[in-house]
Amino acid sequence: MTRFLACLSLCAMLGACAMVDTAYGPAYGPRGAGFSEYRIEPGRYRVTFQGGPGAPPQQVADYALLRAAELTLAEGYDWFAITDRATSGQPDTGPRLSLGAGGGSHGGRGAIGLGLGTSFSLGGGPALAYSLEVVMGHGERPADPNAYMARSVQESLRPRV
Repeated sequence: MTRFLACLSLCAMLGACAMVDTAYGPAYGPRGAGFSEYRIEPGRYRVTFQGGPGAPPQQVADYALLRAAELTLAEGYDWFAITDRATSGQPDTGPRLSLGAGGGSHGGRGAIGLGLGTSFSLGGGPALAYSLEVVMGHGERPADPNAYMARSVQESLRPRV
């Protein structure tokens, strides 16, 4: 029983190490976690946020939206509309714990074995990327459900970072 508890606590510690928060900031390198943008034409950008291992999909999407709002304001615009969205990669579900049992016989005596194991990704690279193509504009927001006031988005999402 002592070995079981020791193994269980080791799995919990490894799981805690594997789930690192994704920091909001620029991506360093082509596969680095963080945001990047590409100017398609004046007032039109492709904004991408690549999450780190274990980053929840909603966090990755929110960070891409926040970057689009910041970029809109930095370019002197008031609102942005999302014209295209794309997700690539798979969310890393983090550490996994498994329990197995088996039976057999040895010399006419039955035996039962019990095993506990864990696994997690050691890839270290981003697991999920979320891209938005945005068009920016001045003045009143258009009557489009995919249009956002940049300042409102920034005020709403910035405290979560």
